[in-house]
Amino acid sequence: MKIPTMIHLRGYLTLTVRGEHVEAFINSLAKAGIPVWDVTPTGAHSAELKLLLKDFRRLRPLLKRTGCRTRIKERNGYPFRARRLLKRKAFVIGVVMFFAILLALSSMVWNVEVEGNATIASEDVLDAAKQEGLYPFQWIFKLQSMDKLSGNITARLPGASWVGVERNGTRIRIQIVEASMPEKPPLQNPRHLISTRDAVITYIYAEKGVPKVAINSRVKKGDILISGVLGDEENSERIVAKGEVKGLVWHEYDIEIPLVTTHKVYTGEGKKRSYVVFGDRAVQLWGYGKIPFSQQETLTFYDPLTWRSRSLPLGWMTEKIMEVTEVQRSITEEEAKKEGIEGARRDILAKYGANSKFISQKILHDKRENGKVYMKVLFEVEETIAKELPIVYDQGE
Repeated sequence: MKIPTMIHLRGYLTLTVRGEHVEAFINSLAKAGIPVWDVTPTGAHSAELKLLLKDFRRLRPLLKRTGCRTRIKERNGYPFRARRLLKRKAFVIGVVMFFAILLALSSMVWNVEVEGNATIASEDVLDAAKQEGLYPFQWIFKLQSMDKLSGNITARLPGASWVGVERNGTRIRIQIVEASMPEKPPLQNPRHLISTRDAVITYIYAEKGVPKVAINSRVKKGDILISGVLGDEENSERIVAKGEVKGLVWHEYDIEIPLVTTHKVYTGEGKKRSYVVFGDRAVQLWGYGKIPFSQQETLTFYDPLTWRSRSLPLGWMTEKIMEVTEVQRSITEEEAKKEGIEGARRDILAKYGANSKFISQKILHDKRENGKVYMKVLFEVEETIAKELPIVYDQGE
């Protein structure tokens, strides 16, 4: 006969039937609509069969009618496993209590952090959040939506232009963007603008002070570009020189680029392991089994429970084991030269400002050796070359 669905979930029995009318008993089961399967004769007047647990009590009238007797040989399925488990009450209660406590702890706000505030006191922010029902040991499901909390806390803080509320597990982070207030410029001592390197002047604008150089002038590092001293030796005034000076500067770079590079890339396959952490011990809950990857990288994420600013010795840790493979990338000599020059350009912009302008470049020397390209490149760059230098008073002044 056809095996019923979900037999392990519903529970089933393996029975031994004995009697002179075993065949009549089995036929009566089919007539009564009782599903049985794996019917196996074990002798002239005996057989084995399997049936669902819920149909066992329906056998009594059929057994009396045919004069057969039955004995339970095996009990299978979740109902019997659950019964055996329930007999170990202490173990069951301990497991239930553990998960109940873990669920309760993970359903509460343990820590509220405030970031980005400079003039607004953190206590004022926490007080405003508490008035909106956001505070440590509050149930997470009782909180308003993060967007609504953000708007309400912003309304309670006059000095904030925007408040962001973000939840990460049991931690709440409140980010403050304070309203911008015009600041008074700090008092500065008189100073010159001097050159930061050897260059040829291409542009000069003196907002305050006296220009000491002109366009196309050659200057050395440390030369005064805009003086902060007005007047002559008898009648002079010292001010804070302000302005902008640009000049042509030469940068020489030694570049080395390999023609073949090896990179590690993720294949997209991975496995996850989850742990409960108690102090310096971790108990694995999920993700058992062997790792099927020959090469892998493990990413570890730990989320401790915190109270105020203190981390508790209890938390949740997740390991992501990602499969990686090595991929080789080959480039031509021309591509290597292009990559090397682009890398040098990015380095110049990072060091000397994004407003720097490349005027020209010249490859002084290049060669290919041992799978690499070697170059010496000279860049001509227009960049800002002025920096401030405080004016030192003479002791007699």
